[in-house]
Amino acid sequence: MSENPPEEPPEPRGSLRPTSARALTTCVVVGLVGGWAIHPVLSAATGRAPLVSWTQTLAVVLVAVIMGFLAWHTWQTVQVRGQRLEVHQAMNRLVLARACALGGALTAAGYAGYAVSWLGDDSQLADRWILRAVIAAVAGAAVTLASLALERACRTDGGRPQP
Repeated sequence: MSENPPEEPPEPRGSLRPTSARALTTCVVVGLVGGWAIHPVLSAATGRAPLVSWTQTLAVVLVAVIMGFLAWHTWQTVQVRGQRLEVHQAMNRLVLARACALGGALTAAGYAGYAVSWLGDDSQLADRWILRAVIAAVAGAAVTLASLALERACRTDGGRPQP
């Protein structure tokens, strides 16, 4: 009776799916409803509408620029030059990309909903808050797009040899 040595199982190979449209849509719906509701709710509760400052708006723009640069840099490293990222770097970038894609969608929709809540308001501040909220919403959408680009830039062939 000959014993064959037990075969070692192959090394597990995992894969991550891209951020789903369902998750992004959920964030957009929650953001729109929350952004639209915050104006009347806080106005009724405190007597003042929440302010949208240029600092808030520029912070979202800054995140969009950072995510865009990181996506471009990662694309150049992985896709153009064919270099591999360290495992922890790739995972960190994927987690950051997914979190910022969802957060950017929520932020964009929240500011868009807030801007819509000011439409038809005759107060002197309405135009100011609408402008700032719209710019922040566009920046939030840019964060989402740059984050999805970063997620795509991290894709590899999974170690399969090229023909």
